[in-house]
Formats: sequence, C-alpha cells, structure tokens
Amino acid sequence: MAWDVAGIGNALVDALVVVEDDTVLEELGLRRGMMHPVDHDAWMAAYERLRRHKVTFESGGSCANTISTVGLLGGKAILCGLVGDDQMGQMYAKKVEDACGSHAIRFTRERATGKCLSIISAQDAERTMLTDLGAATELPHIGDFETALSTTTIVHFEGYGLLGGPMCDTVLTAMVHAKQSGAKISFDASDPFVVHQVKDRVWMVLREFADIVFLNADEARGLAGQPPEEAIHTIARDANLTTLVVKLGGQGSLVLHKGQLSEIPIRRVKALDTTGAGDAYAGGFLYGLIQGWSPTDCGHLASAVAALTVGQIGAVVKDRTALASLRKEFEDQH
Repeated sequence: MAWDVAGIGNALVDALVVVEDDTVLEELGLRRGMMHPVDHDAWMAAYERLRRHKVTFESGGSCANTISTVGLLGGKAILCGLVGDDQMGQMYAKKVEDACGSHAIRFTRERATGKCLSIISAQDAERTMLTDLGAATELPHIGDFETALSTTTIVHFEGYGLLGGPMCDTVLTAMVHAKQSGAKISFDASDPFVVHQVKDRVWMVLREFADIVFLNADEARGLAGQPPEEAIHTIARDANLTTLVVKLGGQGSLVLHKGQLSEIPIRRVKALDTTGAGDAYAGGFLYGLIQGWSPTDCGHLASAVAALTVGQIGAVVKDRTALASLRKEFEDQH
C-alpha cells in the first residue's frame, strides 16, 4: 500500500488562547468544554474579545490532528481537506506537510479558511471551542484523492464531516470507495454535538462502514443511552464493530476488540491544554495498528501520545524527540 493512513476532514486553523478563569465564557454565553458552531462575524467578535491574551495559531481539525500524529510518529499519512486561498490556508498546508511529508490540501477562492478559537482554562486545561467552518465543509468531491483511498491500509474520518454541506456527501462517497478498495475504515465521532445533531447518520456509518471507532464517554452515552462501560458493548454488538475505543479522559480508556475488553490507564502529566488529546490518542492507536501491534498495546501507545499532547499548548505534539523516544519504547517491547 502507498499509504498507511489517509484521511478526509475539515481543515481548520486553531487559534489557541489560555484564560485564567471562566469569566470570558460567561460573557460570551459559552458552555464550558463544548464546541460551538458560529459564523465569521461571531468568531471575529470573540477573537477581538480575547486577542489581548496571547493567541497561538496552529493547523487543526479532528481528522487533521490524527493524521498529523500518525505522520509525526513515522507512518505514511496523507490528509485531504479544503482551505481558502489565503494566508491562513497556506500556513495550514505547510504545517500538515511538515508533519506528514506531503499533503492533499486543496485551495478555494470562494471561501476563507475555516478556523477554531480554542479557549483553554488555566485551571484544568479544559477547552471550549468556537468554530467558523469557512471553506472546510465545502470540499465538493474526492477527485484525485481517489488514488490515495485505493492505496491505503486505513482511511480515517471525523464526525464533524457528517454534519452537512458538500463535505458530508464527499465523506460518504469516500467511505464507499475506500471500503470497495479493501481499506479499513476508522471513524472518530469528534464531539457529543455531532451525536446530538446527526445521531442516525452516525449509527449508519458505524453499521455500514466502520471497522475502528473512537468515542468519548459522552458520545458513547449519547449513542447507547447507557454508561460508557455498558455502552461500549452495546454499540459494538449493534454495529458489529471489530474494534471500539471509548476514551474516558482522566480515567483512561476502554478498548474492545473482538469481544475482549482492555482497560487502559492514563500516563500522568501536568495538563496544560486538552485540545486534540482525543485526536492524538486516535493517531497513536492507528500507528500501532499499522505496525501490527495488539489493540491493547495500541491503546497504551495512544494514551502515552495523548499525554504528550495534554502537556503542551496545541493539538499536535511539537516535540519530535519525545515522540521518537516514545515510539522506540514501544518498538523495543515488540
């Protein structure tokens, strides 16, 4: 296969800002720890309110974070998404290329690059997000990315891609093509908001396409109406899933593979920013799978990668030396 993991997702620039308390969240009417979809004007109003703080810009988007993590760990990974033909879009493509060695990012002059304002609590590293999708959901077709879908071991998708717009149709078409080409389908629900908005569509993807699924506790609860420890079995059974992961935040994660459940502890670290921790977890897990490791070992690597992410500001691990050391640690065990 030409690629280990290929992905299609919403390409969003992350604007990251740390705040001392929740005052600004209350002023902006935001629900702590959630993603809030907004238009450009609302995004800019929030950004203007926060720009006196230090704002850091990074490439983002759930699928993009996962694909970049696979690339940084040494996997052959490639991302397809749509950005505006603007300064943010050019920066975005460059950062993805730095992580993966190449990219399949497309540019449009019709819309500005999508952006996510991630407001990070200095108290506990929880993040609250405002997202202006911009060009991100306008990807009109898979085009020549069909070649990557036909020559990859795993194709990874994000729940945000199911919310609507041309991207939704493109994602579903890509799933059909990848499945027909023999690739494994990996799916991360991305946010409880996705389950709330398009629950039937998520269930359809789980039942008809997915082989590997990542959920957090709230998403699992939303899909099954049960606590995560029960929901993982219900969802795997009802969707006939081979591998299902439920991430439990500070309580670790659950990995269910062919009926066998493993409890994965966290690696303790001083948390600075939880943005993208679940995406990084998925990237570590998929990297382990393409190495042929057991799902349990993949879960341990995923937890370790997520810890590196939480210990910094930003969703994609910047310390390549730390990642290389982590990879060697697990390779030595095999």
